[in-house]
Amino acid sequence: MRDYRRPNPTGVLVIILVNVLVFILTELKPEYDFNYFDPAAFHLALHPDTFTSQPWTLLTNCFVHHDFFHILGNMVTLYFFGTYLTMLVGEKKFLLTYFLGGLAGSAFYLIWALVLPWGDPGVRLLGASGAVYAVGGALAILQPNVRVLMFFVIPMPLWVAVIGGFVVLTLLSGSYGISWEAHLGGLLVGLAAGLYFRRRPRARDRYLL
Repeated sequence: MRDYRRPNPTGVLVIILVNVLVFILTELKPEYDFNYFDPAAFHLALHPDTFTSQPWTLLTNCFVHHDFFHILGNMVTLYFFGTYLTMLVGEKKFLLTYFLGGLAGSAFYLIWALVLPWGDPGVRLLGASGAVYAVGGALAILQPNVRVLMFFVIPMPLWVAVIGGFVVLTLLSGSYGISWEAHLGGLLVGLAAGLYFRRRPRARDRYLL
């Protein structure tokens, strides 16, 4: 018998709150984010030239956003996807997926920027998209055919929204400065997490009404 329970999105809400507070901070003090040429600045965004001396940026970049619409899109998606994933697998597994996805996004970005010859080591990385894609990737495996409304208007299966969104943003990456590498790293972690969770179900499965 399936256990239909009200979601407890505490972890999701805490992450959203931290993102909002960091966004306000970086709006008030831009040197905490963008002025990475200033050695006196405390950097939060990830920059290939400085990440070895500022290793915290591998994670803190996931809490920094470029503008209001950047953080709005990520946080709205995180709220719905994160709440759903928490219902399915629990808060601990949601948090693990989220943070591993963020770190994988940072790693993929650095590999592209520093190792591959066509990468650009002069571009910083910021945003929660890689972590959010990890959550979406896990859901695409666990509940692929659940209907979602893309942009609150267009109905489609969840897996189409996640994979299609990745493809569209990748095609737009050159024009809008979108880091498809971070998206890919997070998405792959999410897909792997979804496969793992599906093979190791909880004693009581939780499903969204």
